[in-house]
Amino acid sequence: MGLLSGSVSVTRFNVPSRPEELDFESARFFAIQPGSEVKERVGFVPMEPEAPYQIGHSRFAFRVRIDKLSADPTAVRERLKELIKTELETTGASSVGARKRKMLRELAEEELLVQATPRSKIIEGVLDDRLLYVASTAKSYLGTVLLLLRQIGVVAEPKAPWLDAGDGDIESDILETSEPGQSILGSRFVKALVGDSVLTLEPASGNIRLQTREARVTLAGVVLPDLLRYMERGAEILSARLTTGEIGFRFDALDYRINGLKVESGRHDHWAELLDERLEGISAAWELLDRKFEELKPRLLTEG
Repeated sequence: MGLLSGSVSVTRFNVPSRPEELDFESARFFAIQPGSEVKERVGFVPMEPEAPYQIGHSRFAFRVRIDKLSADPTAVRERLKELIKTELETTGASSVGARKRKMLRELAEEELLVQATPRSKIIEGVLDDRLLYVASTAKSYLGTVLLLLRQIGVVAEPKAPWLDAGDGDIESDILETSEPGQSILGSRFVKALVGDSVLTLEPASGNIRLQTREARVTLAGVVLPDLLRYMERGAEILSARLTTGEIGFRFDALDYRINGLKVESGRHDHWAELLDERLEGISAAWELLDRKFEELKPRLLTEG
């Protein structure tokens, strides 16, 4: 999944500061060489081999490649057994102590790392003037992308309507926000969409995560009857599948992020044309969310 193909999970960021010219090559990706002591590498790669990063006026497309080198846990356990057996046969001891076992485990990992192949993860992104789209909602990957962008002078901050407007958060006696940019307003926003004529909860094959006073609850299928009962008891919505009838996606309420959005696109001769069309569909989904939030905001700020 990414900006160029398949369903997309995407997070938006505001970019209050960036250079006019961006030097992605200064933080480009370098592969981990066999036998290297390096266990992780992160860097920029273009969308296509040798493609330019700049694809329009103040618009840049990039990918972040993350390579990690790790030994397979099962293989480590098997190699450790062999090393312990050899140790016992060599020393004549009846058992191996904790310190020696730790040393042998480290040796097993080092041996296997020499033969291991790095695992790669690719995260696509587009910097459109002062707006950044990153094709992920995973906090660990987002943090990695933002740190790498900061190396080339791009400062990005969470984007949500309550942040853009400078609205204060509201309180909930069963749910607390813990990450920068999160807000209970996002949960109340999804509640207010129940029964909306344009954007509402998926009625037949829904999926909702809730926080109650006792636990986190997941509802699937025909969710509305059970959801209403939980809402009467004050439950807060963490995420829900939303639909307009034409498009659908999973919405992370507190973080204001989109997951699993299907974007229809035609055939194109060049990947940049395909990216432009898919970005239009992604932007349209965000614009719909923003418009509905502004429409419902008076209720969100006054109702519990």
